[in-house]
Amino acid sequence: MGIFSRTRDIIAANVTDLLDRAEDPAKMIRMIIMEMEETLVEVRAGAARTIADQKEMRRAIIRAEAAQLSWGEKAELALSKGREDLAKAALIEKGKAKAFVDQTRAEVGVLDDSLALNEADIAKLEAKLREARTRQNTILNRIESADQRSRMREMIKGPRVDEAFARFEVMERRADLAEGRADALGLGGPGRSLADEFAELSVDDDVNAELAAMKARLAPKSEG
Repeated sequence: MGIFSRTRDIIAANVTDLLDRAEDPAKMIRMIIMEMEETLVEVRAGAARTIADQKEMRRAIIRAEAAQLSWGEKAELALSKGREDLAKAALIEKGKAKAFVDQTRAEVGVLDDSLALNEADIAKLEAKLREARTRQNTILNRIESADQRSRMREMIKGPRVDEAFARFEVMERRADLAEGRADALGLGGPGRSLADEFAELSVDDDVNAELAAMKARLAPKSEG
């Protein structure tokens, strides 16, 4: 069984309400579109048969009208020849042809009304189908966007990200240790010997003596 059982069900259906109630809107809208397309094909096929029937009936009407005229002429000919019996028989056939024309024209009129209804139904079905297709694109885009957001959130909150950051912390700790070892190699230095300390004192004395001599040269001389 389809979602819609008749053309009128589709025309009266509110696509939005159907989708709002559906557990799987994407699947539901695909089913709706499929049902509408199949119904549209059936309605158009029915309209094509109606048009074909009308054409055949109109040709039959033309033939019956010609027969009606012919029987009338035969009735006049028979009557002019004194054959009232033949004239009466011809008029009976003329009446049958006329009855057929009247009945067939009435049937063509009924088919005209039916075809007009089919045309209106086709227009409404096409409008519903356009609505469903538009809704399909909107829904599929929303579902795809929601899936992408879900995947992103799972990635951010999931254990894989935590594991990655934990590995980063391990690598940073290794870098800290490597830098610490390099810095430690520059700390302190070789021990100073006694000779080095006396040599340093001697250098200080020489520097101080040179500094005192420089000050003496640069000092202004007092007037005598």
